[in-house]
Amino acid sequence: MRMSAITRNRLIAGNEREYGERYAQLSFPSTSEAKHAFARRAEILDDLGGRVAVGYDGTKLDCTHLSPGCRICAEGGWSCLFITGRCNCRCFYCPTAQTENDLPTTNTVEFRTPSDYVGYLERFGFRGASVTGGEPLLNFKRSLAYVRAIKKHFGDGMHVWLYTNGTLANGDILHQLRDAGLDEIRFDIGATEYHLDKLRLATGVIPTVTVEIPAIPEDLELLKCKMLEMRDAGVGYLNLHQMRLTPYNFEHLVTRNYTFLHGEKVTVLESELTALELLRYGLDKTIELPVNYCSFVFKNRFQGRAARVRNGRFMLKGYEDLTKNGYIRSLTLVGSPDAVTRQVERFVQLGVSPELWDKGSSREKLRIHPQLWSSVAWHDFRLLVGYASTRQLSAMSYRNPFTSVAVSPTKSVIIERARAVADMELQGEDCLLFEKYFLHGRQLPTGVEVDSRWADLIPFEFGLEGLQDYF
Repeated sequence: MRMSAITRNRLIAGNEREYGERYAQLSFPSTSEAKHAFARRAEILDDLGGRVAVGYDGTKLDCTHLSPGCRICAEGGWSCLFITGRCNCRCFYCPTAQTENDLPTTNTVEFRTPSDYVGYLERFGFRGASVTGGEPLLNFKRSLAYVRAIKKHFGDGMHVWLYTNGTLANGDILHQLRDAGLDEIRFDIGATEYHLDKLRLATGVIPTVTVEIPAIPEDLELLKCKMLEMRDAGVGYLNLHQMRLTPYNFEHLVTRNYTFLHGEKVTVLESELTALELLRYGLDKTIELPVNYCSFVFKNRFQGRAARVRNGRFMLKGYEDLTKNGYIRSLTLVGSPDAVTRQVERFVQLGVSPELWDKGSSREKLRIHPQLWSSVAWHDFRLLVGYASTRQLSAMSYRNPFTSVAVSPTKSVIIERARAVADMELQGEDCLLFEKYFLHGRQLPTGVEVDSRWADLIPFEFGLEGLQDYF
């Protein structure tokens, strides 16, 4: 199910706020341009049909041969540690300044010692961890210490990879990383004009060598030639990302005559088409180099979903549950005090666990778990449906409910929950439709208009499907 008009307008308004006066400099597609680009993408996807595996609600392809790290990421088991905020390259597409030698950080939480981070990985049940930056080889001793500590503790139970532009790589560094247990290394060869010299040093040393680069439209033909060279150099996988606009790279991207797309973040339309063209080219030419188009919507939706699910479990109350998209869902019955009393008495008579319902301090409200749906006298109640999201913080904000999760004797992580949207009120037949459409994890049936009242619940229940809309 695609986004509603309300969601689309919300995204446009958010993009306008982010860039302020500079928003007027951005070239978004007209209706006819968007239609033409959509048709071009549809033609490529149709040509790829039957030759690739499309997965994760239609946001990622080709899923046939993903690298081990990408598979773990897609399944929601990946933690990304930014070992430093400093880089020695100045790529025009980089989303941040990369000038600060920060402490190792993930999800805004700092980890001063490898043991604290190991405890974090174990407490939250991760199966993969990556070390990135900035450029992690600028602080090689720190990077090596974290890799070594992770692999020493988890062994083969944790897949560990490192991102690098490769400029500082040499035989000694790569062998030390191998001996520490590094499973995979990913080179951004876009930072070095696509030279493969440093990458070749890693093949045969690090078990898996991957190239991970943005799909730069101007470099389409060059990359077609480079695909064979990558394969022959021992590259196991090619990951292509969709370029996105940020306040930092704005001046670099806006001068390149790109067409921008609205979304949770502004992205480059031509970058997506370039990635899909390269995927098709590799198949047409039978180049034995698996290509993974990692779209922005995949990263935004599935990485966000994984974080919400992971954090939500620590904030979930007994009468709440998690939606497929990782939001905490709360169901509140609203009725007369007598109706609430009768309903509580019925739960008690049925032997329902008191953890599955909560009366709170209000005489007219009763919160219930979805398991109790069939035991509710619905003619007595209206229903409030609410959603909350969760996030990790390095310290308490005191603005929302939170809990502290200890990950080591010296380190705790704060998880905060906040309302994601205003409660939606339902009654009568709408309660039955809500049960039918959402409570059993089903999508809206064919024929239900996306601009109906139900469409606005889709992002919280299931998440949107498919690649990015063009507008």
